Amino acid sequence: MTHRNRPTPKLLACLATTALLASCGQASPEAGRPNTAPPTASSSGGQPSSGSTTAATSSTPAAPPSRPTAAVGLSLAAGEAFVRHYVDLMNYASQTGDGAPLLAESEAGCEGCKQYADFAAKINAANGALSGDYLERVAEVTGLARGSNSNRLFGTAAVTIGSYTTKNSPTAKPVTSKPRSYTEKVALSPSNGNWIMYEIKLEERQP
Repeated sequence: MTHRNRPTPKLLACLATTALLASCGQASPEAGRPNTAPPTASSSGGQPSSGSTTAATSSTPAAPPSRPTAAVGLSLAAGEAFVRHYVDLMNYASQTGDGAPLLAESEAGCEGCKQYADFAAKINAANGALSGDYLERVAEVTGLARGSNSNRLFGTAAVTIGSYTTKNSPTAKPVTSKPRSYTEKVALSPSNGNWIMYEIKLEERQP
């Protein structure tokens, strides 16, 4: 997980059409896509990253979720809380098309993060291109550990996404995707006393 070319297929497959997550570039992670759960209030101020099972609503968040207190600092616990918060930011981008908050919590070289934000700007709930149970839900974050030769954290997050529909353009035929489960491989790096996203790769889990 040291390369930065992540990409487009997987990430784009899951968020916009039937698969906004094709595969990222070599050995580099890619970003997730919108998932399930409705925008009920959460500790980070926006979409739910875990828990709820109802479909996403059409309401647009008034503001992006802010970093929760639990995600402040450079501890392992803060890293886990940050991963959940990052998924909330991804959900916010897929709801509104605004990827700026997501990129503000990502390293400048995180290609997958940028691709997710760019794609969400085109395919999102606010412009009618995304609908259904599309918000990403985090089941658990596991295996977070510090790299032996770096100051980064590495781990995985189990996520699910419900059935959702995407349209590449106002006149395009809607494409519906079935509920799925994914494993997000993440790498976090320290910045100004907090964790930010260094790499993220989404892989579909086999049933």
